[in-house]
Amino acid sequence: MHVHELKLADLAGSFGRLINFWHTDPADYRQEIGELHPTALELAWRNYCLWHEEDKARRTDVDDSMISRVKRNIDGFNQQRNDLIERLDEAILAWLEPKCSFAEDLPINSETPGSIVDRICIMSLKVFHMHEDTLRDDIDDEHRQRSLHKLATLTEQRADLEGALHRLLDDYLAGNRRMKVYRQFKMYNDPALNPELYRKANG
Repeated sequence: MHVHELKLADLAGSFGRLINFWHTDPADYRQEIGELHPTALELAWRNYCLWHEEDKARRTDVDDSMISRVKRNIDGFNQQRNDLIERLDEAILAWLEPKCSFAEDLPINSETPGSIVDRICIMSLKVFHMHEDTLRDDIDDEHRQRSLHKLATLTEQRADLEGALHRLLDDYLAGNRRMKVYRQFKMYNDPALNPELYRKANG
């Protein structure tokens, strides 16, 4: 029930539908939100944008100025992605706090629920693109079989991640673990913390 209340049920299905929808080049990326937490939707969209910028960054047939723009886009999407993971964790923690009390001596999980949602989203992108690879008409059967094997592994890993998320939320509600939210403090995007930026500004 808790994943339905949080709008985090069937993440594999939700992310899969969104990724399929986004590849049709829609005018509004939020149109197909469905029963999904709005912050999880925003996180999925940033991961979608990031994935395709990373593809562009590998091109060798374009000039350096384009690659530089792509790299800056990647930095921006990565920062937004990390901010959204934190926002999702804050929303989950706010939902949990009235329902359970976290004793100080309870263990914490090494990965937050928001981080697991992020990984499920990335895995969904891998599933989509690996499935796309199996449909190519310019590959031999050996290549296709390798891709089909990878697709099965990715699908299994995504299901395992979703199960781990549900068990973690159950552990929180049962009082077996406590949840904490840490700030990522990304230093390279902060002009006050990145020495390449503050040295230039002060020099």
